[in-house]
Amino acid sequence: ASGRRRVAVRGGLKMLLRPRGALSATQALRRGRHLTTTPFCRRFLSSQAAAVDDSDSDSTSSSTSSTYVTRNIGISAHIDSGKTTLTERILYFTGRIKSIHDVRGRDGVGAKMDSMDLEREKGITIQSAATHCLWGKTHVNIIDTPGHVDFTIEVERALRVLDGAVLVLCGVAGVQSQSLTVDRQMKRYDIPRVAFINKLDRMGADPWRVIEMIRGQMALNAAAVQIPIGLEGAHVGVVDLARRVAITFDGDKGEKVVEKDFEWTDDAEQKRTELVERVCDVDDELAEAYLNGDEIGAEALHSAIRRATRARLFVPVFMGSAYKNKGVQPLLDGVVRYLPSPAEREDVVALAVDDKEREVAITCSPSEPLLALAFKLEESRFGQLTYVRIYRGTLKKGMHVANVRTRKQVKVPRLVRMHSDEMEEIDSACAGDVVAMFGIDCASMDTFEEAANRQRLAMSSMFVPRPVISLAVAPKKGSAPTVIDNFSAALQRFTKEDPTLRVHTDPESKQTILSGMGELHLDIIVDRLRREFGVEANVGAPQVSYREAITAPAEIDYTHKKQSGGSGQFARCKVIFTPLEGDESTDFEFVSEIKGGAIPREYIPGVQKGIESVLSSGVLAGYPVLGLRATLVDGAFHDVDSSVLAFEIAGRAATREGLRKGKVRLMEPMMKVDITTPEEYMGDIIGDINSRRGAIGDLGERGNAKTVRATVPLANMFQYVSSLRSMSKGRASYSMELAQYDFVPPNVEKELTAKFNPDDDD
Repeated sequence: ASGRRRVAVRGGLKMLLRPRGALSATQALRRGRHLTTTPFCRRFLSSQAAAVDDSDSDSTSSSTSSTYVTRNIGISAHIDSGKTTLTERILYFTGRIKSIHDVRGRDGVGAKMDSMDLEREKGITIQSAATHCLWGKTHVNIIDTPGHVDFTIEVERALRVLDGAVLVLCGVAGVQSQSLTVDRQMKRYDIPRVAFINKLDRMGADPWRVIEMIRGQMALNAAAVQIPIGLEGAHVGVVDLARRVAITFDGDKGEKVVEKDFEWTDDAEQKRTELVERVCDVDDELAEAYLNGDEIGAEALHSAIRRATRARLFVPVFMGSAYKNKGVQPLLDGVVRYLPSPAEREDVVALAVDDKEREVAITCSPSEPLLALAFKLEESRFGQLTYVRIYRGTLKKGMHVANVRTRKQVKVPRLVRMHSDEMEEIDSACAGDVVAMFGIDCASMDTFEEAANRQRLAMSSMFVPRPVISLAVAPKKGSAPTVIDNFSAALQRFTKEDPTLRVHTDPESKQTILSGMGELHLDIIVDRLRREFGVEANVGAPQVSYREAITAPAEIDYTHKKQSGGSGQFARCKVIFTPLEGDESTDFEFVSEIKGGAIPREYIPGVQKGIESVLSSGVLAGYPVLGLRATLVDGAFHDVDSSVLAFEIAGRAATREGLRKGKVRLMEPMMKVDITTPEEYMGDIIGDINSRRGAIGDLGERGNAKTVRATVPLANMFQYVSSLRSMSKGRASYSMELAQYDFVPPNVEKELTAKFNPDDDD
């Protein structure tokens, strides 16, 4: 409470909550708390002091500090916003690659980070890819993530382990549907971010409109740290508002960064004032200087932006055109200057597995016992490649590590640093680094610790969204046994790599059902079956799991009698069938009220077995029966001719007759659908729900969006994701789950029952 002060900023009172006097992580490291001798670890040990010294300087990235620092960043955005193009330029300007290639592979090579043939053909990123580069004295680990919503798990797994992010936005389209999804993911994992408004060379580019969308739709405190020099075809560079200099990019590929004096304009002064005031809203140190009338210099502004960004209270916005090689180098300077190093991340905790998952604070120290999280798996013919983020300690080649989940101890045979699909052998890596282990079998989100110093600490897992669409898939008829084996092996591999892909066998149709995040997701899986495993597959929609139920009570007294020489068969049973109501409607209940030994006790299970055998396939359309109570009230037996089999046959026949007499009806699964959409698409979406035999239940609001809750038959929800995206231009999303079973309309029931050929033979 003593650290709180009220200051007047932009005419209003703002509560500033940063307490004074606390010992920072930087100060602790500067006092020599953690010591090590390996070069990798020294780089991380010194990251705090070097980064702070750099952030307070006015120099460019090439002259920041003689000590290595590290940044772990992800590049995320809506599809076609230019993420992979931006990553390609970053790798080129840092000297990691020697030439620039197009994303779609029109030159026959393709972007470095799109290593899959499918990615180069379709021009989209399907799997996240890791690389690393050196910008000045700073080591930068980069994960390029997909922008399509179907592959959102790749963004989840990346943001789970990264320390910062670059949110890329199209200068024309602005904030789009996946931009909002990425924003929610960054907030879920408390990831500081900088924004980069791309494609300012495109017709209709308007960065100021995009910034307003960031503030309005994402509810972020964002402001430009640059203003563009020209837009569309006239875009040639940016103005650094903090240092009041113009930056242009000369050379064939914009590799020459030229800084020159800028004729300061009223518009530039207004944008700089807006930047200062928005940072003052969340940084008391800068606010005090501003209110005292002090001149806000570049160093003071950089330091304040750094503090506010790392506290997730401010988003600095950079600008440029990655495709035209404009604005990439200043963005890299901003990543180094404003985003945190691994040691600066606060509130990193592990869970004590043996102590009711008590939270344990984790310090990013290379000298402490190892703790690493496996966040991504890739299978190859040489074994499993496991991407890991090291949270503390040092991981070495040949080291023995223990899997916290399985308790198994394994040896690290190979340790590599990834550059897209290329592997670079290393001997060790330490706290804060992102590397990969080769040849270790584990699951995604497994935690590894030092085998010689087990503490049973596990890092928390990531959020895994539920699949929204399913398809039936099977190898084509007549496929060789090796193809069928490859089919099973492929599905096992894909589900291990991708937690959002689910595979199960429908117990009724016996189809293999693939469930995923969208049609493109499943199309890619089917394509990979063919390309990587040589499996040509037949694909179709799965059958809807209809059910049958009686609507009225029925009392059946059935006698089974059969004589064919010798001992015969005799059984009589009287059963009352009644429908179950309410919450009991999914159960089958068998009750025996036999009194006086009318049916011997050993024969009663035969009656129950006969009833259940009919309920598994029904009599109307061959679907299982639900919501039924069968009460056995009377019967008769013969000392010689009765048997368990005879009573089972009698039970089957009585059930068939009872279902028909009880006016059996067909039921269908009704799904509870929750749709989030911008207001302008509400009318089309509600009309479409009505056309699918849906019932609108509730209309509401969720932030700036509208929500529609409805109940819709599952049979009419297949491929709905595509229809919804088409209606809303990709800006609406939905989720659904089973709500209940309800009776189908008579016309649908007639169509389904016409295809059924009952078999009454026993």
